[in-house]
Amino acid sequence: MQNSSQISYVIFTAYTDVGHVKYFYFTILLALYVCIIFANVLLITIIYMDRALHEPMYLFLCSLCVNELYGSIGLFPCLLTNLISNNHEIHLTYCYLQIYCLYTYGSFEFCNLAIMSYDRYLSICYPLHYNNIMTLNRACILIVFAWLFSFGQFTVSLVLNVHLRLCGNIMEKVWCDNFFLIRQSCTDTTVVNIYGLCMTVVVIAVPLVLILHSYIRIFKITFRSSNGPNKKCLNTCVPHIVSLLNFSIGVSFEIFQSRVKLNMPPILRIIISVYFLMIPPLVNPIMFGLKLTKIRDASKKFFQQVILLKFRACTITDNMYAK
Repeated sequence: MQNSSQISYVIFTAYTDVGHVKYFYFTILLALYVCIIFANVLLITIIYMDRALHEPMYLFLCSLCVNELYGSIGLFPCLLTNLISNNHEIHLTYCYLQIYCLYTYGSFEFCNLAIMSYDRYLSICYPLHYNNIMTLNRACILIVFAWLFSFGQFTVSLVLNVHLRLCGNIMEKVWCDNFFLIRQSCTDTTVVNIYGLCMTVVVIAVPLVLILHSYIRIFKITFRSSNGPNKKCLNTCVPHIVSLLNFSIGVSFEIFQSRVKLNMPPILRIIISVYFLMIPPLVNPIMFGLKLTKIRDASKKFFQQVILLKFRACTITDNMYAK
């Protein structure tokens, strides 16, 4: 990755000198990172091992958890390293890599949530034809298409960005932001800005139309019908709606505070900038796991099997020592 400028590092100025308290912050963030990994890997494992969960709805949920792990890997290692380091900087190559990772994470997250809303729409509005319409093969195709769509558009953006000549390397963030990096360019950014604007509209508008269409139809069918199963199916939409609002509000606040100069405390600015990267990856697997009955039952079965295997292993070990 070659850049025509002499700048090879980006300096983060959002990190402040808090003395030894930084080790406390480091411990909190490390614990959060471990919890995110544990919660998402656990849910993926439960869905993989329980054949009753091999359905499109849970396949989309598994895909969402994989994306949460992907986005967390793009944020936490760099964040933790800079937090305890005296030099809050990152090599330009890794900065581009982090931008690519976090932006594709955000794009796929919104696409996956849109697909999940469409899946709920088919399940509630066309229950008799759902299994014929949304097969596992079609669910896999939708997931692959969402990944290719996210990776493809930001690959083009990455190629355009690396050819920009940078005249500054100061970023008022704790992670690499494409918008802030482009503002450091001293060459013409017209093509980059036009492409970025078009892609932003596509990334937001296409999934948003699908989400609005799905839920408008769902609410119409549900509130017009006195059918019990429809009301019960609507309960499966609750964690999805909460997840969608949680992510959308977090991203909206981050975009707004990045583009508009607001007079707010630095710590609040940092919290807003990392909210959509930290909270959804932790909340989503826990919320879906607790709210969805099949996931909850499969979790109980999984832990019972783990405890039973542990007990058997201990029994075998005791018998061996007894002999």
